[in-house]
Amino acid sequence: MLDVNLIRKDPELVKSKLAKKGCHVDFAEFLSNDISRRETIVSVEALKAKKNQQSAQIPGLKKEGKDVTEIFAQMKVLSEEINSLDKILSSIDEKQQTFLAALPNLPADDVIAGGKENNAVVSVFGEKPTFSFEPKHHVDLVENLGMIDYVRGAKLSGAGYWLYRKDGSRLEWALLSYFLDQHLADGYEMILPPHMLGYSCGYTAGQFPKFKDEVYQVRNTEAEEGFTHFMLPTAETALVNMHRDEILSESELPFKYFAYTPCYRKEAGSYRAEERGMIRGHQFNKVEMFQYTTPEKSEDALQELVGKAAGLVRGLGLHHRVSKLAAEDCSASMMKTYDIEVWIPSMNDYKEVSSASNAGDYQARRGNMRYRKEDGKTIAFVHTLNASGLATSRILPAIVEQYQQADGSVLIPEVLRKYMGGQEYIRKS
Repeated sequence: MLDVNLIRKDPELVKSKLAKKGCHVDFAEFLSNDISRRETIVSVEALKAKKNQQSAQIPGLKKEGKDVTEIFAQMKVLSEEINSLDKILSSIDEKQQTFLAALPNLPADDVIAGGKENNAVVSVFGEKPTFSFEPKHHVDLVENLGMIDYVRGAKLSGAGYWLYRKDGSRLEWALLSYFLDQHLADGYEMILPPHMLGYSCGYTAGQFPKFKDEVYQVRNTEAEEGFTHFMLPTAETALVNMHRDEILSESELPFKYFAYTPCYRKEAGSYRAEERGMIRGHQFNKVEMFQYTTPEKSEDALQELVGKAAGLVRGLGLHHRVSKLAAEDCSASMMKTYDIEVWIPSMNDYKEVSSASNAGDYQARRGNMRYRKEDGKTIAFVHTLNASGLATSRILPAIVEQYQQADGSVLIPEVLRKYMGGQEYIRKS
C-alpha cells in the first residue's frame, strides 16, 4: 500500500515513479475524493459534538422538571444526519481503498525504468560448461536414470506435475537439507507454516485482490471473496503475515526467518517447448528467506539476502549470474529486486532460481506491521524483504545438465554428497 500522505503531498512524483513500472495513474479523482472524505469527517465530528452537547443537557432539564421532547427530536434529526454522512464516508473509504490496493509499489530511485530488456547483469560465477559429447536435456537424463517419473505424476494430478523417485528423491532432499543447514548456520529461525492461508494473507503480501485468480482456491460461495483459503504460492505469503497487526520493538529487529514448503501455482498459459520438464510446474519445493527490519537497514538486508541466495548456487558449483531487474520486471509489491539465474544448457539460457526483493513499507502498510523506535514514542512501519533460498525445480535440472557425464551418469556436487551417504554419481540402475 502506498503512503496516502505522499500522494497528497506530491502526486506528480508518485505518478512519475509508477510510470517507471509501466503503471500510468491519474490521481485527480482520488485526491478529490480525499478532500470530500476529510470534509465529511469534519462534518460528522461537528454533528456528534452537537449531539453529545444536547445529550448532556437532558439530566439537568429533567431535574428542573422541564420538557425534553424537543431536544430528543433534535437529537433524532442529528442521528439521521450522522448516519447519512457515515454511509457517504463508508462509500468513499471503500472506493479509496480499492484504488490504493490496486497500485503497485514505487520502484527505488536506483531502479531504472522499462522491462526485462533493461535488466543489468551485476555478477557472473564460473564459465558455461562445455562437453566433449552431445549433451542431453534434463528430461531425458532424469527419465533414463529413473530420477523423475513424469508419466505417473501426470497420471496422479495432470500435466505440470511429476514424481521424484530413487536418487531423484534423495537428490531433492539433499538440496533441501543443504539449504536448511546453511540458513541455520547463518542464524535464521526455521518456520514450518500452514500451506492453506486465509484471504488476508494474500492481501498483505500484495497478491490480492489483483492476482487472486492465480492461486489455487478452496472455494466457498458464502465466504469473503468466494473462498475461505488458498494454497500458498510461496512461503513468503505466510512469513509476511507472521507479525500482521503487531507493534514490534526496534531492539528486537531484524527478524530473520526461513521456511520450507511446497509451492502451489496455476502457471496459466502455454508452455514453450524448451520449458518441458521441471522448469515450470504447478507444485515445487522451495526454501524461502524473509526479513523484517528498519528502513535504515533494509538495503543492507537486501544485499545479505542476495549474497546468501547466490552463495547457495555458488556452493553447488553451478554457473550462474546475478541480475538487477528493471522496474517493470519487478513484481508489483517490490521496490527493488535481484534475480539469481542459473544456466540451463539445453535451453541455452539462464533461468531464475531466486528473486531477492525489498518491499520497503508497502506490505507493512497493507498488514499494519509497525515498530516502536528506541525513543519509546515514535512508531513507524517496518520494511519487509524476501528471497528464495532456494527453489529446487530449476536447480535440479541445472545440476543434472551441468554435471552430466559422457556415459549418461550425473556427478553429484560435493556439498550434497554427505546427504546422500557419500555417493558421488547417479547412474542408471
